[in-house]
Amino acid sequence: MANIIMFGILAAVIVLAALYCVATKYIMRSATALLFVLFGVAGMYFVLDYTFLGAVQLSIYAGAITMIYVFAIQVVGRRALQGLKEKLTGGRVGMGILVGLIGLVTIVAILLKNRFLYCGELLPDKEIKMQTIGTALMGAGKYQYILPFEFISIFLLACIIGGLVIARSRKEEERKEL
Repeated sequence: MANIIMFGILAAVIVLAALYCVATKYIMRSATALLFVLFGVAGMYFVLDYTFLGAVQLSIYAGAITMIYVFAIQVVGRRALQGLKEKLTGGRVGMGILVGLIGLVTIVAILLKNRFLYCGELLPDKEIKMQTIGTALMGAGKYQYILPFEFISIFLLACIIGGLVIARSRKEEERKEL
């Protein structure tokens, strides 16, 4: 019963923080709301007794990725962000709802096609060895996941370098203005 109550509280925190993250006009408040979403997801992992994944969620996503966002916001600077004002028009709201519905239909279709909703059939007949799981996560073969992790690390490095290049070019423009 306590797990269900904690799930409800964490789900409410995640949903409310996610809505605030996309609805606020202020970028720093949005990054803070994203941090609360990531904390909520880590809390879900802890409720499910996945302590390793919870710790990874806190250290990598809530810590490192949020700091990268805050760093990027600081690099862009206040001058660039002050002129940005987004207006919600009917077309934008309609397009957002349409994209959200398309995503929902896609997820439900995948769940139904792969029979993820039938819990009785998900349990394996035999126990899976930890070596098999480790090989699947860290292997470089077919249906193994090391390559996407490498691409993500290269992508993050490119983002950091791009942010530094943008910051440097803006500083040079400010010097020319003076």
